[in-house]
Amino acid sequence: MQLLVKIVFWTSLLLTLVGWWQRNDFVPVAPSIAQLNAEPAQKPVRKSGFRVEFNAVPYNVLPKHAYDLYGMVVSYRYHDGDQMLHKLWNDHLNVADVCVVWGTNLAEVDLNAFDFYNGQFTCNFSTRDNAAWAQFSLAQISNNHLITESAALRAQIADLSIGDVIRVRGWLSWYGEVGRPEAHMRKTSVSRDDTGNGACETIYVEQFEILGKMPNPWRQVLKVSVPALALSIVLWFWGVGTGRFAHTVK
Repeated sequence: MQLLVKIVFWTSLLLTLVGWWQRNDFVPVAPSIAQLNAEPAQKPVRKSGFRVEFNAVPYNVLPKHAYDLYGMVVSYRYHDGDQMLHKLWNDHLNVADVCVVWGTNLAEVDLNAFDFYNGQFTCNFSTRDNAAWAQFSLAQISNNHLITESAALRAQIADLSIGDVIRVRGWLSWYGEVGRPEAHMRKTSVSRDDTGNGACETIYVEQFEILGKMPNPWRQVLKVSVPALALSIVLWFWGVGTGRFAHTVK
């Protein structure tokens, strides 16, 4: 029994460490959703601004374009309106930043050659692979500031994982706390070709869907290795506590 517990412990520990390290490796699969090959759909709208409230703070939202985005998540960051710049701006409406790719970046580029991560309001990516960089299209990646006061939509967004294929539909919008001048509102990009400050899309979300999860096998391994590791630790202390793993040498 003692030997079996040791084998389970070390095996599950190794699999957990490797699985955790590789859980977000991108699995090269051909896009199964036709819209992933297309650019986001965008159309100017004549829609009046409106007011929403979240966390007891009222905001004005000014829609500029109807927007429909399909993409695969390469990084994301949830926001807390009580911390850092979002606290300074009293911005509780921006639930998350979600960075996605589509088109040739998804179908042809080795995304595992890149490191992706989100800052407070940016998507950052880099690679040491010159060939991958040359193939990567800066017009087929976007960082999206998702804003909504809907508890249901916020719960759906909270279920994100790296590699998820998502659809986001809503309005590219300006927004800001009621009482602030329009010049101080947080604005939106309306082009996929811009870069740098102001290049992110700010989307007032009307619909959010996770259309598919990335079939990374290490995530399945973790579902087995983590419970096995916990069980082996419990069995070890149970065995020591009951004296089943004790012996005396004379």
